[in-house]
Amino acid sequence: MKRPVQVVLLALTGLGLLHAALFTDLYLRYVKEGLRPLLIASGVLLLLLGLASAAFDRNDHHGHDHENTHGHDHSTAPRIAWLLFLPALSLLLYAPPALGAYSASRATDKVVKKQKEFDPLPAATSPLPMTLSEFTARVQQDRKLSIKGRSVRMTGFVTPAGQGGGWYLTRIIFTCCAADAQSVKVRMYGTDALPANTWVAVTGTWHPQGRPGTKSAAAALDVRRIEQVSQPVNAYTDDLPLAPS
Repeated sequence: MKRPVQVVLLALTGLGLLHAALFTDLYLRYVKEGLRPLLIASGVLLLLLGLASAAFDRNDHHGHDHENTHGHDHSTAPRIAWLLFLPALSLLLYAPPALGAYSASRATDKVVKKQKEFDPLPAATSPLPMTLSEFTARVQQDRKLSIKGRSVRMTGFVTPAGQGGGWYLTRIIFTCCAADAQSVKVRMYGTDALPANTWVAVTGTWHPQGRPGTKSAAAALDVRRIEQVSQPVNAYTDDLPLAPS
């Protein structure tokens, strides 16, 4: 890879980062929202380095020619470096699809945070909007059994349960980036699954299996209503569902 091509690679990578983080929301497929300023700064830095390298090369032809006369051409990089163009171009031309059911079925399940006390649930709100993590924690840790018999509403995407049939409502969560993705899943009962990766809002009550308030209780829901919804812009968080329209 010749020196001018290395300069182009720097500039392309910088432009790709700026395109993903500054002008679109594509960066959310790779990292958490809070890392956006760092991505923008990295893109600007790489672009400036590319421009500076180009300017330096124009003023350094004499020294470079002198090296070549002595048989030492340091202007090339290993051929494998050409592969670096693929991720650089993908940021500009083709964004990989968001992680979904395939990844969730293989990702590590997120450990739900332990809680000793739970705030009382609002009595007048039905169905209760909940995250999958909150629902799981209430089912398995709340000794007061406040979730028992309450109608709840959650959103996520469909993940087939495998050979046994059935499906899970799923969220994939980033701690930092896609490399550390974890999933939180709630088993659904009472309705057939929509196609994998379909985003849905479900309303129902806890599926009585195991002893509530203990780890033996299943994070599962008897579905009373299901509706297809749009994928959120930031799909890698366990957010509360939007209010039904």
